Amino acid sequence: MNRQALLCIALAAAVAVLPYVGVYPIFAMKVMCYALFACAFNLLLGYTGLLSFGHAAFLGSAAYAAGHALKVWGLPPELGLVFGAACATLLGLAFGLLAIRRSGIYFAMITLALAQMVYFFFLQAPFTGGEDGLQQVPRGMLFGLVDLRSDLALYYLVMAVFAAGCFLVWRIVHSPFGQVLKAIRENEPRAVSLGYDVDAYKLLAFVLSAGLAGLAGATKTLVFVSATLSDATWQMSGLVILMTLIGGLGTLTGPVVGAFIVVLLENKVGDFGMAAARLTGLDWFQRLGESVTIVTGLIFVVCVMAFRRGIVGELLAWRGRRRAA
Repeated sequence: MNRQALLCIALAAAVAVLPYVGVYPIFAMKVMCYALFACAFNLLLGYTGLLSFGHAAFLGSAAYAAGHALKVWGLPPELGLVFGAACATLLGLAFGLLAIRRSGIYFAMITLALAQMVYFFFLQAPFTGGEDGLQQVPRGMLFGLVDLRSDLALYYLVMAVFAAGCFLVWRIVHSPFGQVLKAIRENEPRAVSLGYDVDAYKLLAFVLSAGLAGLAGATKTLVFVSATLSDATWQMSGLVILMTLIGGLGTLTGPVVGAFIVVLLENKVGDFGMAAARLTGLDWFQRLGESVTIVTGLIFVVCVMAFRRGIVGELLAWRGRRRAA
């Protein structure tokens, strides 16, 4: 067994025991949902070079679709997750067909405009609950056997979904398809000259990213038993960009690190678990009150200025220089 596989097993074991060391399961599940969302976005921006300002549309559409399927149609949770991810995938196909032939700022603006249309649809549609959102979504019984009303049982389901999503991203990146995506990111005219249908590769990458983002949104609905408009706002699209940039663009673990940092600061460490917060010296955030946003902003500025490649990207670059020396 190689070192990478051993590291993955060790990380999985560490995540599995988090609820037993003072970390609140809801906080850990929120981190995993956002981390999967950031990994999906990183597949598009970090490995394909396409900046989307509308990725929140896929998170929100899957959240509403899964919530409606679970609450109104009475589907079991496994089918609710699949339905939510499928809806986001179809929406991603529609977005991609409209936007993929543009590049740069034009692509970003088209995705933003389309996402805003989706947001206003959710605001007006009768089945979404408007500004109140879709509330009291039942978690149900997984495969008719596991009661997901238990946070601990749901935690391991979310962990399995997160691991499967990360493995899929890893497999895509390390496949011949992923190598073509990197070639498109680095030099698109060169990829065209080699005979690759660049638009088809971009479209497939966009659809895969939308599907994974939808899986994160559907899982988030199970965790919080609700779907709200905040999942579909442009601010959410900006937040996922921030997660990816802070952690490390074009790295597999960078979005996970970025999601953890953003969620940790957003929750003022309260949901992290006070025992774990005291252990890491982060409990002082609890005493900052509303001023925590100032500290959060300063941390983001320092990360962007001091870590141009992101936290994980800088660590990988430092390790590369050490090896070269």
